[in-house]
Amino acid sequence: MFGKFMPTEGQFFGYFNEHAEHIIAGSKALVALLDDFDQLEAQAQVLNDHEHAADRITHATIDLLHKTFITPLDRDQIHSLINSMDDILDLMQDVVESISLYDVKRITPEAKQLGNICLACAERVKTVVGSLSDMHDSQGILKICHEIDRLESDADRVMRSAMSKLFRHENDVRELIKMKAIYELLEAVTDRCEDVANIIEGIVLEHS
Repeated sequence: MFGKFMPTEGQFFGYFNEHAEHIIAGSKALVALLDDFDQLEAQAQVLNDHEHAADRITHATIDLLHKTFITPLDRDQIHSLINSMDDILDLMQDVVESISLYDVKRITPEAKQLGNICLACAERVKTVVGSLSDMHDSQGILKICHEIDRLESDADRVMRSAMSKLFRHENDVRELIKMKAIYELLEAVTDRCEDVANIIEGIVLEHS
């Protein structure tokens, strides 16, 4: 009887989708920044704005989780998913802040390639998150999750190759340290996208 008077679901899927939109916009700003340092300040501001907006959605989601009696997904899954999504934008922001803090003057083709992989992962995160409210096509969702896993593996390979090139040919130790940090942060973005994919894969398998 008591449960009838409690909130039954809330707008969790709407929050997930809104957050994913900010991930996409932040990814595009990151790629634009890596492609053209003349846009550093403007694109950094764009990314920061989307990161702050995503933070507000994360807080709203967790607040709603505390207020909702019956949730559409397991409570731990909702909490893990929204926090993992938030980690993606946090790391993108870390990339931009590191570029500014370390006074990076040039970006390598490998860093640009990693940025593009981040965007590709983000696009698939948006797609797969948008499919959560209707899990009839479970195989389609799992396929996209596997694509994210593949992209993360691609990022690993690009980073290893970039690191090898860096240690072989970069004579300036300061530049080596700077680019090593940038490579690691960019690859970590794809790791967090893979975390989202793994959570969603678990949700789909549980509800199939």
